[in-house]
Amino acid sequence: MSLQRGKNNINMTEGPLFSNIIRYTIPIILTGILQLLFNAADLMVIGNFRGSDSVAAVGSTGSITVLLTSLLIGMATGVGVIAAQTMGAKDNDSTSKVVHTAIPVAVICGVTIGLIGIIFAEPLLSMMSTPDSILPKSALYMKICFSGTIFSLTYNFSAAILRASGDTKGPLTYLTIGGVTNVILNVIFVTLLNMDVEGVAIATVTSQAISCVLVIIRLIRVNEEWKLILKKMKIDFKTLGKIIKIGLPAGIQGSVFALSNVIIQSSVNSFGASAVAGNAAAANIDGFTYVVMNSFYQAALNFTGQNVGAGKFHRLGKIMRANMIVCVSAAIIMSGVIFMFSRRLLGIYITDDALAIEFGVIRLIWLGIPYFLCGIGEVLVGAIRGMGASITPMVISILCICGIRLVWIFTVFSMPQYHSLESLYLSYSVSWIACAIGHFISFKVLKNRLQRRLKQ
Repeated sequence: MSLQRGKNNINMTEGPLFSNIIRYTIPIILTGILQLLFNAADLMVIGNFRGSDSVAAVGSTGSITVLLTSLLIGMATGVGVIAAQTMGAKDNDSTSKVVHTAIPVAVICGVTIGLIGIIFAEPLLSMMSTPDSILPKSALYMKICFSGTIFSLTYNFSAAILRASGDTKGPLTYLTIGGVTNVILNVIFVTLLNMDVEGVAIATVTSQAISCVLVIIRLIRVNEEWKLILKKMKIDFKTLGKIIKIGLPAGIQGSVFALSNVIIQSSVNSFGASAVAGNAAAANIDGFTYVVMNSFYQAALNFTGQNVGAGKFHRLGKIMRANMIVCVSAAIIMSGVIFMFSRRLLGIYITDDALAIEFGVIRLIWLGIPYFLCGIGEVLVGAIRGMGASITPMVISILCICGIRLVWIFTVFSMPQYHSLESLYLSYSVSWIACAIGHFISFKVLKNRLQRRLKQ
């Protein structure tokens, strides 16, 4: 399992961009799709054997989970950026400090957030107006899942290091092994042992633990500067400061996004359990498009980071454009296919509630078709963070996305004539357009600033 440079690691600072970006992103795309397929397996098994209420119970916890974990998932972005820049600069000592700081930070934060999620599960779900009929199941599912936060965060931090090195195949392999285990355990727990949401939750935590252990073994056995030596694990506060500088704004942005989604989820909840179930199933389906777009965010992030570290600023515009072209093209194709087969796809998740399927179709039309607009912003944010700027995209995203959505909910959506799911979902497209414009201006300003510094 030892990693050889050049075998799994793509050269990000030299060679053709389009082919290298595609080679780099395909494993990330497959990783994201497999992760969604495994999550879909949770909903499919629970939906077919326990009904739409259980689907709604699982789906209603998603926005809270993201809210509590996104701050630290954003820190993984900081790990990836700093690791990519030190690798691009061939600063082996600094790369080693990133690795041996990131892992203990992930463990400490995972335990902390896990306890918070377990303790406050029911109060948070109640605050979101979760229907009483599904609240006990939702709370149980959420508590079990949060017990595995330590595994999830450690995997994300470790995978960020591997991807910064150009290795995207390793995380794909380990997620696949964990995900297959998840599916098998779902079937065993729900169909054979007659368990409900607790069964899929236990299966999820087990799969996360397996993926986490495998990626740690990878880092231990690698023979490069990003090798993990357990006895050397120690938080270097100077390195942690650099990670926080990039990761904290990314995490705050994710948390504020999640907060706005909690409010949006609360608005969806007000339409009843069928709307919650339809929204959950549709979110899982259009999530396949999002993981493709997010893969190009990671490509833009790490390609830009390594080229900044190597001082090759002239490649930054080309990296952004190449990622943008492929990302938008892929998003439009996927959204079109999903729209064509929307009811059939929703029927895989929901078998006992025709109204829930119709609610799901509404989301797939109003969010899924214009989803490529989100992809434009994803690529631009990745490029900006790769250049070492994280506060700027955070501010733009919070103002243009979260701000617009929240203002929309409390103004347009609150009007009786516009109080509908269609109106609620329209706020996404409006916010994506505003955000893309802001990020593009920011990218141009930052790139020109770097080029001026190089000339000086």
